[in-house]
Amino acid sequence: QLFREMADSRFERDTITYNAAVRAFEKSLQWVQALQLFCEMADSHVERNLITYNAAVSACEKGEQWLQALQLFREMADSRFERDTITYNAAVRAFEKSLQWVQALQLFCEMADSHVERNLITYNAAVSACEK
Repeated sequence: QLFREMADSRFERDTITYNAAVRAFEKSLQWVQALQLFCEMADSHVERNLITYNAAVSACEKGEQWLQALQLFREMADSRFERDTITYNAAVRAFEKSLQWVQALQLFCEMADSHVERNLITYNAAVSACEK
């Protein structure tokens, strides 16, 4: 609500305010609203950054929307943003939650090829994907 009110006021919404709103929707498990704001950024000519993409991929992960997570993940490869551990973890977890174990393991392996550090979350998600 507050974010929408900003549009009607004299305050300009920028990357930072959009990121905060996307993260808030992600944290509250409202993936549709998070992606709506993500798309609105492009329509409003507001620059997206790594934080924006990570929040959107994570929102898809929490909403078990692995196809959308994959689309955003791949879109990042076509952009100037290098995917980091947070990005990969969210994508691997999206696959794991959606029972897409092959894709989860592919991303797990891709992390090494891309020299992206794996952490405990990465390993747990990969193992969990295999056991389901």
